[in-house]
Order: sequence, then structure tokens, then C-alpha cells
Amino acid sequence: MAQDEAVIGCTGVLVIGTRGSAGPGEVLVRVRGGSETFLAWSDEPLSRGATVLVIDSRGTRQVDVVAWTDPLDATASYAGGVG
Repeated sequence: MAQDEAVIGCTGVLVIGTRGSAGPGEVLVRVRGGSETFLAWSDEPLSRGATVLVIDSRGTRQVDVVAWTDPLDATASYAGGVG
């Protein structure tokens, strides 16, 4: 099945944690003006509630993800501490 390129580069939140090579979890991704769920695969297990970045699409509503921390969030909290 063809890749869903619209989802690559989007962030999401795991609603079911991934199990690394033992199996997928499920991610809720903000895409196309709404939210959609996909099976989520990762190299390492990731916990439910983790923010992830979609790095590839396997087609058939399956994606590869990695843990993600928004670099702008760290900058905002640092800037807030300067007084």
C-alpha cells in the first residue's frame, strides 16, 4: 500500500504504548486539520502518553515513530526563568 506522506513529520501522543520489536502501539496524530489514529511502531518501547514524531509511513494506517521533545518548549521554560 502507498505511503501516507501527509503524516510524516507530524507529532502525536501514544494512546497505547509501543513494545519495540514485540509489537506496535497506537498513536493519535494531528494531521489534515483534525486527529487520526495509526498503529505506531518504534525501535524501543515507548510509554502511553509519550509525545512522538512520525518519521515514516508503512501505509495501511501504520507509522514509525520516535520519542519527541519539542525544542521550543525547553526554550520557553528557560526564557521564563530569566528575570
